[in-house]
Amino acid sequence: MAVSFCSFIPPSSTSISKFISDQPYLSMLETQCKSIRDLQKIHAQLIKTGLAKDTVAANRVLAFCTAAGYVNYAYLVFTQIQNPNLFTWNTIIRGFSNSSTPQTSISLFVDMLVTSPVQPHRLTYPSLFKAYSQLGLAHDGAQLHGRIIKQGLQFDPFIRNTIINMYAICGCLSEAWILFDEDDGFDIVAWNSMIMGLAKNGEIEYSKKLFDKMPFRNSISWNSMISGYVRNGKWVEALDFFSQMQEEKIKPSEFTMVSLLNASARLGAIRQGEWIHDYIRKNDIELNVIVVTAIIDMYCKCGSIENGLQVFETEPVKGLSCWNSIILGLATNGCEDEALQVFSRLESSEHEPDCVSFIGVLTACNHSGLVDKAREYFTLMTETYRIEPSMKHYGCLVDVLGRAGLLREAEEVIRGMPMNPDAAIWGSLLSACWKHGNVEIGQWVAKNLTEFDPSESCGYVLMSNVYATSGHFEKAMQERISMKKKQIEKQPGCSSIEVDGEVHEFVAGSRLHPRIQEIYCISNNLSSMLQQEQLVLGSDSVAISEHLTF
Repeated sequence: MAVSFCSFIPPSSTSISKFISDQPYLSMLETQCKSIRDLQKIHAQLIKTGLAKDTVAANRVLAFCTAAGYVNYAYLVFTQIQNPNLFTWNTIIRGFSNSSTPQTSISLFVDMLVTSPVQPHRLTYPSLFKAYSQLGLAHDGAQLHGRIIKQGLQFDPFIRNTIINMYAICGCLSEAWILFDEDDGFDIVAWNSMIMGLAKNGEIEYSKKLFDKMPFRNSISWNSMISGYVRNGKWVEALDFFSQMQEEKIKPSEFTMVSLLNASARLGAIRQGEWIHDYIRKNDIELNVIVVTAIIDMYCKCGSIENGLQVFETEPVKGLSCWNSIILGLATNGCEDEALQVFSRLESSEHEPDCVSFIGVLTACNHSGLVDKAREYFTLMTETYRIEPSMKHYGCLVDVLGRAGLLREAEEVIRGMPMNPDAAIWGSLLSACWKHGNVEIGQWVAKNLTEFDPSESCGYVLMSNVYATSGHFEKAMQERISMKKKQIEKQPGCSSIEVDGEVHEFVAGSRLHPRIQEIYCISNNLSSMLQQEQLVLGSDSVAISEHLTF
């Protein structure tokens, strides 16, 4: 149905809301626009009728684009607005500050200062500090902080909180403390920013002390502590904290559940993970792409690949992260062929493989010894998809070549890398030298590994093993003696197991577990049984019981 817009320019006395309600296509934008395709259709009609030239109408399109995350389309709309007003500038700057390219919001702010007669307002600045926070550029953000002080806006609570958040998240804790005053009233946003910043920068105990001092807490406060514990490797504490949160009857957000799923995944606590998944379903927590990815990842890391696949196959909306999680999960759970099949499905889907997708298939090739396939995928990544290989990609390729005994080719890959190899790559090749008894390349690798990190024990231990495997026992002993003289100690191994819903952690050589006496008793009994079995069988192999010694 044709609609006439001959008199669409609103008189100055007409409110914006009435103006929008009087225009059918603008009303549709507010009520019926659900996707980028809907947006493009409505925008096309606005352009056709000439309404798109009106600043108020264009601003509504712009606001919808940024709120829905269509920032690239929003920028196209922005460039067509002839006289952008303050709302226009604030909207586009805010949109990019919430996007994956927050640096664009800073560039737009500079354009605003240089090219526009419109001056920034107090509502302009919070988005910029958020952008600096996301980019980790607190020192650059400090220059904007200086501008705030010159304009006398430093006491504006909205601006002040975003500055505190920037400094805290970026690790500039002393600057954040200067602005934060726990005795000067209670601002829960500022407190949450400090708790989050302290936890993110490893100060989890200080974060907990500040949390305990809070007069009252919201779900963000609790989630900041839970995610902080997970970030700092304190996964058991994260799950315990959630129990306290339940007792306080605080409803968790989807971000809380993602942190808890990550904790369960790290611990291999499948029952905890299943309970959290069930809790998400029963409490109608939004199953967005991030949550679904965390559920798949949890099941895969807990070894329940069937459940991970079921979640992947039954969820109607699959983000690229979901594909990547299941590919890597299959690759690390002995389902390498299935991982490659899912990758083929990904290539035929609406998504395009990214750098993480290729880590998944290269890992699958590595675990199944598919050297030729690994070469093919590496070439596909660099030549077809134009993805620059990262350290992890090179690590996968070196590992698969090393496992196959192609040590010279692995050496060539390392020498051709555009960046310096990390300890993982050197360690991988040195381990392959031990396996295949190659002393020459092993010496070269060990030298580079010890230069990379002189305090790392891996180089000495593996090189000692290389020498021992090749019959050079004196040199093997020298490596151990050199390690002892330099007071380099091998880090003890750590493992965990879930029993009856409770996670138990063990460190090699430690006797701190409350039931350690029972564990040793059972271990000794098993050792005796195995020794007796060996006597019966007449085996001359190395006693398995030796490997059971704590």
